[in-house]
Amino acid sequence: MQTDLFLPVLNAPVPAIAPEPDPAAAPRTHGAKLWLPKRVLFTPDALQEEYGQQILARATALNLDVELLKSNRLTGLRGDDERATYRTAKTTLAVVNAPAGALRLQPTPPSADYQLNLAEGCPAHCQYCYLAGSLSGPPVVRAFANLPKLLANTQVYERADRPVSFEASCYTDVLGIEHLTGALAEAVRYFAGREGGRLRFVSKYDHVDSLLGLPHRGHTRARASLNAEPLARQLEGGTASIEARLQALRRLALPVAQGGGGYPVGVLLAPIMPLPDWRRHYGELLDRVRAAFDFDCDLTVEFVTHRFTPGSKQVLLGWYPGTTLDLSETGRAVKRNKFGGVKYVYDMPTMKELKAWFYAEWQRRFPHAPIQYWT
Repeated sequence: MQTDLFLPVLNAPVPAIAPEPDPAAAPRTHGAKLWLPKRVLFTPDALQEEYGQQILARATALNLDVELLKSNRLTGLRGDDERATYRTAKTTLAVVNAPAGALRLQPTPPSADYQLNLAEGCPAHCQYCYLAGSLSGPPVVRAFANLPKLLANTQVYERADRPVSFEASCYTDVLGIEHLTGALAEAVRYFAGREGGRLRFVSKYDHVDSLLGLPHRGHTRARASLNAEPLARQLEGGTASIEARLQALRRLALPVAQGGGGYPVGVLLAPIMPLPDWRRHYGELLDRVRAAFDFDCDLTVEFVTHRFTPGSKQVLLGWYPGTTLDLSETGRAVKRNKFGGVKYVYDMPTMKELKAWFYAEWQRRFPHAPIQYWT
């Protein structure tokens, strides 16, 4: 695990996102629209895979514009400027084979033991996107046609003394593209048959019908990414409302006898930001979580505060030049890893205040739902 050092920067008040014009407005309840890309590209290698043919059948059934490429290279994805490139990439699905390096799984603490990337790129438009600066090239969504090989490879990383956890949401929102790929259902079924592995995924989408009847055996933990209502409205374009995510997670958690999925579930509060009147907004969110989970279930929580790198800031401002997201280094601390990489996080007094409040408020409402980590 990497060792991080906190170096204080200017200890000024944290600039925050402007409040909603009408903060008392009722929470939104809309579900997410199905993402239907304008172009679906298939490489020759992907079409050699049986699973690639299954994705082709799905795309054809949805009457999508399918292009069968002559080579395994993806070209023609760049526009005249950064915004044009972004628009083209965000409306494109490329079905490819994951490279050989994808079989060397990377540790991803504290979320899980290892990454398991079923795809890369995300159809949502979150203005704080953690993929900015992490993936090279235009942010096209890439689905991996050699999925069976990727799943089987996880056996190499299993241990005899405890189950090993695999995070499927490091570089994509797997539920947001599930209607096109079916990869998440395949992974759930696969891990149901493994004693040494556990699957984890998190989503801002609500299309969970295809997961409800799967025989998961409790080996998959489904999580919803949630935030304060004003932040979700301003910064999380193309996603389901907070209420729709909560109700989808509730359906996954309900016992099978009650029409649910019987999954272990979790809440990921991210990215936490000290917006004006943040205690009230996040308190209301936690009350809504409590109302949704008014029954016994296996529930956990993860807390992730907002952070950015110099590289991700540059990319995000290119993608969202009019963003209200606070990307100022003022009031931040520099967090360095052992390779010299820099992240800007909230300064230590702000972090301590946020952590103390969230821990106390969560434990007061959910004394039996463990906190997995704070970062």
